[in-house]
Amino acid sequence: MRYLSKSIFSVKSLISRKPYFSTMSINLKAPVFAGNPIRSKTPKPTDPFSPTSAFQTLKTLLSGQTHIQEPSSPKFKVLPFRKGRPLAGSTGDSIKKWHLGWLNFVDFKFVLEDSGLKLSDDLLVYLGYDSKEEKEHDSVVYWAIDVSESISLVEKLGNRQFCFVELRTLMVATDWADDSAMGELAIAGHARALLEWHNTSRFCGSCGETLVPAEAGRRRQCKKDSCNKKIYPRVDPVVIMLVIDKENDRALLSKQSRFVPRMWSCLAGFLEPGESLEEAVRRETWEESGIKVGEVIYHSSQPWPVGPSSMPCQLMIGFFAYATSLEINVDKSELEDAKWHSREEVKKALTFTEYKKAQKTSAYKVDQMCKGVVKGQNVASDFNVESGELASMFVPGPFAIAHHLISSWAHQEQVSINGIETEKKGLIFEFFQVMMLKWSLFQKKIITLC
Repeated sequence: MRYLSKSIFSVKSLISRKPYFSTMSINLKAPVFAGNPIRSKTPKPTDPFSPTSAFQTLKTLLSGQTHIQEPSSPKFKVLPFRKGRPLAGSTGDSIKKWHLGWLNFVDFKFVLEDSGLKLSDDLLVYLGYDSKEEKEHDSVVYWAIDVSESISLVEKLGNRQFCFVELRTLMVATDWADDSAMGELAIAGHARALLEWHNTSRFCGSCGETLVPAEAGRRRQCKKDSCNKKIYPRVDPVVIMLVIDKENDRALLSKQSRFVPRMWSCLAGFLEPGESLEEAVRRETWEESGIKVGEVIYHSSQPWPVGPSSMPCQLMIGFFAYATSLEINVDKSELEDAKWHSREEVKKALTFTEYKKAQKTSAYKVDQMCKGVVKGQNVASDFNVESGELASMFVPGPFAIAHHLISSWAHQEQVSINGIETEKKGLIFEFFQVMMLKWSLFQKKIITLC
């Protein structure tokens, strides 16, 4: 009898705990910029497609030979970037899907000729590999290179109906239901983060000497023998939180002057040294909105390589933060405004926003750019996601972790089981609901027998 009571208590405790909110209005297998298909494994150094082996092959190909052949095993593919923008092309079909502008090694060398950019092994950055069934002859090694110094290269690639596209534009243009497109976006994000880090990490912070690429571009090293300091790519952690007024069933949303008009989002801020994630959530919320936060619950995370070049690889770490005070005091140097919004208001904002329409519009724009029809880029226009009937507000699209924080909260439902209030959570909730009822009935039967 004591065992049964203890078991029932443990089930009740598990149900009454705050769950990890995974319900989303749009379900993704992985967040945008995550799920990189060519970074799933770390190869052995002896493998021909490992960074060490592939780099040695690369050096051999570039060691003053008059004629460079395509390596037979593994094959090399190169993705050029210009000013943080990856090379992209369009399939030209009715859906206007884009793809990365990969060039095989021979083609890449050909388009570089007479472009003013001398190809050397320290310019190419190893991204990863793809090896079907681990067969050597099927292996492909992927590289990225910054060709910003070559102006004539833009025209040459344009003749092949390629163009350098802002990563944010590709982000909006990506069909999140297309695993292949999502994978290419993740590769482009990883490549941009590495190349921007190389561009901003040119000198040693210890002695001031020049840093040179090492390990096929996966790190940099001081060239001064007495220092020899090793520098690895930096990651800038950012907390992003949906602040919730549980008693009044509201969420705090904010907007900044750089936002598209009527777009509201979550609060966010960088982690400071010596600070836990929970402390960062409470501090940033207090500094920006004047709201005090108590309980902090982790939701999910997302790499975010589309920030400024000085912070090339942000990691967005998402939380639900439960407010213990409600009076808003906005820091105008940080935010334009912050307001409490009811669940119904947030649901309406999600309903009146046509993210799929924005995706197709941006994909069409990429197609036109690759055909040379559109010369300029206006990132703000990519976020034209409102339907015909304008809503008073809308939130970021499915490409942003803010969307999933907001939509997760907006679509959760409060229910009660045996007097215990909890949030509905799909199959896991249903499992524990059934278990709770079965244990309850069994307990009553035992009590009756006793």
